[in-house]
Amino acid sequence: MLLGDARTGKLGDNITGFARALRRAGLPMDASRISLAIESANWVGIESKEDLSAALKACLVSRQEDLVVFDQMFSAFFRDPELTRQLLSQLLPKAPTATPGLPRKSRVQEALAAKNKHNDPVQPKEDELKFDAAMSASDRERLQQADFQSLSASEFNLVEKLARRVKFPLPQIQGRRTQAGGRGERLHWAKTMQMAVHQDGDVLRLPRMQRKAQALPLLILVDISGSMERYARLLLAFLHQATRGTPRQVFAFGTGLTDLNPAFKLRDTDDMLAMASHQIQDFAGGTQLGQSLVQFRKQHAKKLTGRRTVVLLISDGLDTGTAETLDSELVWLKRHTRSLLWLNPLLRFEGYAPIATGASVLNRHVNGMLAIHNLSRLEELASALSKLLKSH
Repeated sequence: MLLGDARTGKLGDNITGFARALRRAGLPMDASRISLAIESANWVGIESKEDLSAALKACLVSRQEDLVVFDQMFSAFFRDPELTRQLLSQLLPKAPTATPGLPRKSRVQEALAAKNKHNDPVQPKEDELKFDAAMSASDRERLQQADFQSLSASEFNLVEKLARRVKFPLPQIQGRRTQAGGRGERLHWAKTMQMAVHQDGDVLRLPRMQRKAQALPLLILVDISGSMERYARLLLAFLHQATRGTPRQVFAFGTGLTDLNPAFKLRDTDDMLAMASHQIQDFAGGTQLGQSLVQFRKQHAKKLTGRRTVVLLISDGLDTGTAETLDSELVWLKRHTRSLLWLNPLLRFEGYAPIATGASVLNRHVNGMLAIHNLSRLEELASALSKLLKSH
């Protein structure tokens, strides 16, 4: 075995600690990427810092905007062995000196400045941040309008908690069951006789038979591919609270379909997210919506409620499957549901047009497309959804 082999030495632990620091800085990270990085470093070796950086970058970075974050984190992490040891123990102290060149991004600074609660009891934990009066109006407005993808780690945690409080009053329709009321074409004779018993047989009022209002059942399909990572987590937290008490079926899709209904039955949102993370095996992978809908049609078609179900499809439309499969499955889905609505975070870009293959197929079949890239859009989602449902 080579010196520094991950199976015998500390190289594996060092790279694992480095990957944790990157994840704290906001990079998408999972066990498979870390394992591949360890294997790559084992082959490349540690003789050349540039070669090691290139190997780790190829395994751990999947987005163009994260390249600068990786370079700055790599420079800070591998400069001092003592810093490495402390990072591995989750202390992550501030670097003693600034790296020359570009100023560090806020995500890198926050990841390096994170402290263990026992070493710095005064420092508040990220999950204890509050949206209080100390925050200025400009800060509040910025968080309302900030794209989820651009948030720092602490801002993301704060916005996730704020998203859980957003109200989402869904429109209601008249159901088949009836109840006594003041309006209706037919008299409610059972209620009339019941009221007469309490009035010595006198009929003082003639209640009418009217249909009960009920919420529309929802089918929620959430894209959990790499490009949708942050949006998926926030939207799952938001919908878990906002749709409580509404008939709903929730599935995640990437290269396959994952049933999230057991997780959504949990009352606590953090418990739901933890269970969903355990259930999803293809997180941050590719997107094959067509194959996922084939799986839904074969295994879960009975969960659709007549033609009243409203489908909320949360995706950027960057599908890697065949257009023919996606087209045929969307035709089937529309035939068995009331409306198909596409919640697309790419609408944050001015002049966006769904010209990619999967996006163009989706655009042909959906009844409407809505933006969900910031808190402001989430707050407007209920009214926008109501307007779309009325128009269809």
